[in-house]
Amino acid sequence: MNEGANHCGYTVIVGRPNVGKSTLLNRLLGVRLAITSHKAQTTRHTILGIKSLQTGQIVYVDTPGIHDRSDNAMNRYLNRTAKTALADVDLVIFMVEALRWTIEDEKVLGLIKQSDIPVILVVNKVDRLKRKETLLPYLTEMSLRHPFLEIVPISAKGGHNLQTLEDLVLKRLPEGENPYPDDQLTDRPEKFFAAELIREQITRRYAEELPYAVSIEIERFEEQTGLYRINAVIWVEKPGQKGIIIGKHGHALKEVATQARKAMQRFFDCKVHLELWVKVKKSWAGDEAALVRLGYGE
Repeated sequence: MNEGANHCGYTVIVGRPNVGKSTLLNRLLGVRLAITSHKAQTTRHTILGIKSLQTGQIVYVDTPGIHDRSDNAMNRYLNRTAKTALADVDLVIFMVEALRWTIEDEKVLGLIKQSDIPVILVVNKVDRLKRKETLLPYLTEMSLRHPFLEIVPISAKGGHNLQTLEDLVLKRLPEGENPYPDDQLTDRPEKFFAAELIREQITRRYAEELPYAVSIEIERFEEQTGLYRINAVIWVEKPGQKGIIIGKHGHALKEVATQARKAMQRFFDCKVHLELWVKVKKSWAGDEAALVRLGYGE
């Protein structure tokens, strides 16, 4: 390695649902770029997070969790998006949960092996272990599954060992000029993040199944002096779901709007005027054309 050279490139973060990929991205960037919740499959799109350093630039690619379900267009889209992200990257961060190995983890590893891209294994949630001595046999077992470049135990939520991970990633990237300006954080427009922040509130607020039947469409996004005016539609699949989102006397929808507006004001660093409507489109998650119109497949 050329001492003092500039290293840069693309690093994709892959793993099964709910293993902590978006939390890791946010921690590595030092900015809350990807929405998070305790529910699986919160992430629906790839998101580039650009980290500019003194000795290079790391372009992290966050992906939806790879899973076994393919029962509708949305689930097929999520898997396809994650698989596509493995193409044309320089490095893979494969994320697993400490002391766990599932069929979905095996599926992700199989896809990685097909890609023939160098891999760093990241073992997340080590802070949850009651007996730390149980980690070493698990790491040994993981080392036999694939010739990983490195195996790095971390806590994405707590920030443990993330500097070590970042140093290892940068070291493994090729030499070259930074692909993005140093002050650029992502490739996504502000309109995208407005929709995601609304969806985050719904994902966190409502029962297990409802968030997966919801998508957000931004109909108006206008920037005025010191103010963003945003109108959005919350699409659901059934009239009953519309009633749940709105709530008695509209209180539930009002709370979603209030919390989403506050999150947007923190994210955009300005005042936000937000208006929400709820509309029904039957089986939109199973309709390929509807997914494209709502921004999936971008």
